[in-house]
Formats: sequence, structure tokens, C-alpha cells
Amino acid sequence: MLIGVPKEIKNHEYRVGMTPTSVREAVRHGHQVWVQANAGSGIGATDADYTHAGATIIPTAEEIFAKADMIVKVKEPQAVERKMLRPGQILYTYLHLAPDPEQTKDLVNSGAICIAYETVTSARGGLPLLAPMSQVAGRMSVQSGAHCLEKAQGGRGVLLGGVPGVAPGKVVILGGGVVGTNAAIIALGMGADVTILEKNTDRMEELVARFGTSIKTIYSTQGAVEDECATADLVIGGVLIPGAAAPKLVTKAMLKDWKPGSVLVDVAIDQGGCAETSKATTHADPTYVVDGVIHYCVANMPGGVARTSTFALNNVTLPFALAIANKGWKKALSDDPHLMNGLNVANGKVTYKAVADDLGYSYVAAEKAMAA
Repeated sequence: MLIGVPKEIKNHEYRVGMTPTSVREAVRHGHQVWVQANAGSGIGATDADYTHAGATIIPTAEEIFAKADMIVKVKEPQAVERKMLRPGQILYTYLHLAPDPEQTKDLVNSGAICIAYETVTSARGGLPLLAPMSQVAGRMSVQSGAHCLEKAQGGRGVLLGGVPGVAPGKVVILGGGVVGTNAAIIALGMGADVTILEKNTDRMEELVARFGTSIKTIYSTQGAVEDECATADLVIGGVLIPGAAAPKLVTKAMLKDWKPGSVLVDVAIDQGGCAETSKATTHADPTYVVDGVIHYCVANMPGGVARTSTFALNNVTLPFALAIANKGWKKALSDDPHLMNGLNVANGKVTYKAVADDLGYSYVAAEKAMAA
């Protein structure tokens, strides 16, 4: 198979779909890999590194999209990239379609085979291709939030860890999953007062077993969200419904009761955000203010630590990429129901139910779309 790796073009996105090490593995399995010139510069990987691994360096994305059997990326294809997709071409990347009707429409019209990292599952019930980026985003959310709390950034002027004689800042984390757990690790390490709101009682027991009395856990209800966020200095939104739009736990009306200069970091923004007032921002212009509350809603947070993120991502995406390349997409998906769960769009059909339901498409089961 000819695998194409274009340079990412989303604002301040420095990650790359395949590292030189991943390219070497693909070549070892008998595949060709075309990498766009300077695609790995953001992680410190030179064109020479890719050439040494067996890749062919291609000057433009247009050449790669025109010839490659499978496109391996990190972020969802931008409008100019979507126009270059071909019927039957495999697209393997993060998609986050539920809050993005324009992208979904373009992918449906392209006829491409679109496999989304974020909906591939595992035998343990998790989302293995989303998990490493959720770990990174969870950890980054606290350091980004702490920076926004500085007075020069418009924040309350609160040091999360406090100092002797001065209380630490209060961090409220909405959701105790991968994002929430990793946010708690960093917030606790900084000495903050940490509360996690979660609906799954088994998960709360796991959090208490892990962190002990260092954190507080509260069953998540609308009243609990209102009360806890109103007293917080930093709120981290880390809720997730796989493949679907994030639930709006924070309403605009709630913000009037929040502390002026408090900060909301909405890690769920890739799936539309968990606050009514959230809208996607970029690393170039990461924040805005609504009712005195600073909103940090960068849609590709892990891109800010591109080297760590790319290597962590490749650790989990490479085995599936090799399976697709080695077997072809139909056999690879037929052999692995967890990879089949990653199929979101195929041959002009929406094959992931949550996306179809959220955006008003007819749902076609992956197995049926594969048979077409």
C-alpha cells in the first residue's frame, strides 16, 4: 500500500501522522510511504530522518493526496484537504464529526473511507487511540489554566498551590475519566484543592483508591455543577460521550455566579465543548472572556507539546495502520471489531450512529457499508 503523510495545516498544529520510526515499520512490512517535505519539523524530525527510515519526500500535499491509498494524519482534514480526497481512499486520523457538519458533509461527498482515531475501541472498553491525547490534554489543562489565572493574563491572580498562610486555589474537574484523572495528577502536584464531579460511582471509588483523601469526589448533578463551579478558581471540562457531541454541563446563566477572573479550560471542545459559551480557539489566540470568566478552548491542545504528543499517539495508532495496510481496510475491520468501531464514514454513508443521530444522517451499519 502507498501510505501518504501530509504536513498538518491546522493553526499551530505541529504534530505529524507518522514518526520516522513508524515509517520504518511500515516500510519493513513492504509498504511505500510518502511524507510531505518538512512534515516532521514540528517534532524535530528532518526530511533526512524520514529518508533514512525509507520514506520518499514529496514536495506538496496535492501530490500525496492524488496518489496515496491511505492518508495518515493527526487532525481532521481542513476544507482544502477534504477537496483532495478520492472515492475509496482511506483517511486515518482524528475526525470529531459530531460538532462539525461541514466536515461531515465533505467526507460523505468525497466517497472516502474515513476511520476516526477517537472511536476505535479496545477489549477493555476504553478508547485506546484517544487516551494518550486525553492524557496530554488533561495534564496541559492545569498548566494552561494556571497561566490564565495570572493577573497579567486577566485572571484572578491566584497561585494554585498557594503558599504557607494563604489557601491554595480550588480546581473543579468535570468528569473523572482519562482527562479528569490526568488533570487531577497535575493539580494535586501543584498543591491545589481538587474536586472531581463524576456520575459513575465505580469510577469515583477508583479515584478515591488512587488519590485517597487528597481529592474530593462529588456525584455530578446540575446543582452540584452550579455550586462547585461558583466557588472554583479553575474549572476543567473533561466529559466525553464517545463520538457524540459533549453534554452542555455549564450554562451561560451559571457564569454570573462564578468568581470574576476565574478560568474555564474546556478540553471537550473537540466534541463541541461542555459549556454553552465554549467556542473553539487556537494556540495563536487561545482565550476569550464571557461574563468575567476566561475561556480557554484550544481545539488541539496536545499540538502545543507536539513531540511528546506525536510519539505517544504513534504508539497506539501504528498497529492499526499496519493492519489496514497489510490486509486492506475491509479485511482489517472485519478481523477486528474494535477497529471497525472507528469507521465513521464510508462510500458516502455515515457509519457511526452517534454522528448520524447528532447531524441528522441516515445511519448505515459499518458491516453494511463494507459490503457495498
